[in-house]
Amino acid sequence: MSLEAADNTTDRTGKLSVAVIIPCYNEALTIAKVVDDFKRVLPDASIYVYDNNSTDGTGDIAREHGAQVRVERRQGKGNVVRQMMRDIDADYYIMVDGDDTYPAEAAPELLAPLMNDEADMVVGDRLSNGTYGEENDRAFHGFGNNLVRFLIKAIYGFEFSDVMTGYRAYNEVFAKSMPVLSPGFEIETELSIHAVDKRWRIAEVPIDYRDRPEGSESKLNTFSDGMKVLMMILSLFKDYRPLALFSLLGLLLCVVGLLFGVPVIWEFAHTGLVPKLPTALLAVAFIFLGMLSFSCGLILDTVVKGARKQYELEVTRIYEECGKTTHA
Repeated sequence: MSLEAADNTTDRTGKLSVAVIIPCYNEALTIAKVVDDFKRVLPDASIYVYDNNSTDGTGDIAREHGAQVRVERRQGKGNVVRQMMRDIDADYYIMVDGDDTYPAEAAPELLAPLMNDEADMVVGDRLSNGTYGEENDRAFHGFGNNLVRFLIKAIYGFEFSDVMTGYRAYNEVFAKSMPVLSPGFEIETELSIHAVDKRWRIAEVPIDYRDRPEGSESKLNTFSDGMKVLMMILSLFKDYRPLALFSLLGLLLCVVGLLFGVPVIWEFAHTGLVPKLPTALLAVAFIFLGMLSFSCGLILDTVVKGARKQYELEVTRIYEECGKTTHA
C-alpha cells in the first residue's frame, strides 16, 4: 500500500493521503511506541499528535519520534477530535488513542474498505474476537458497552459489534461533514450514531486489543463518563428522531391519564356522578400533555427533515469540493 504524507488531500503526484490522528493527554509512557508503530506500518502517512494539556511531556516525546504535534487547550477528547477534523486535510483518516491498546498492524485492514469504496467509516471491533474481555479487567466497561449497543440497536435499528472503540478510520467527506458536538469521551458514541442516522456506509474490522501497560492509567471514569454517554444518546435521540421520542413520551402520558380516568368514567357510567373531580381533572391533564407531546414531535420531525435535506446538499457540495463521486 503506497500512501503519501501530506497536509493536503492529495499530493502533486495524485497519490491518496492518509492522516493518523492521535488525541493525547498524559501518555508519555506509550506515545513513542504508538508513533513508531504507525510510522513502521504506514511509512507514507502523516502522523499528528494533538496534545490536550499534558503535563508529562507527551508532546515533546511525540515530536522527537517524528510526529507533527499540535496543542488543543480545550480539555476533552471530543474537543480535540473536532479541531483535528477542522485542521487536517487528507483522503483518509485513522483515529487512534495514544495509550498503545490498539495495534498499528491493523491499520491497513481498516483502510481497505475505504480505499475500495466499500465504506465511509470503519470501526475497529475489539469485542468480536474476545480480546477486550480477556485483556480489560475494569469493572462495568463491558456492561456499559453492551448497554450502549442495545440502545443504539433499539433506537436506530443498527447493531454495532463495538460502539466505544477509539480505533476508527473514515474518509474525507465523512470527516468534513461531521458536526462534533460532544466535548469528551462521548465522541465515539456520537460518531457511531451520526454515521447510522445519516446513512453512511459502515464497516467493522475485528482487531486485537491489549490492555494498557503497567503504569499507564485510563482517563475514562466508568460511571461519570458512562452517564455522559447515556445523556448523549438521549440528546441525539431527541435531535435525530424527535417524532419517535415524543410519541413514546405522549403514549406514556396518555396511559397514565387513562389509569386515572377509567375508574372515574366507569363510576360516571354507572351512577351518573363524578365524585372524584380532582382525579378527573388530573386524568384530562395527562391526556392533554400526551397529545401536546405528540404534536411537538410532529413539528420537530418536520424541522429535522428540513435539516436533513440541507445536510445532504452540504455533503454533495463537499463531495464536489473533494473531487469525489457521490454514492447512491
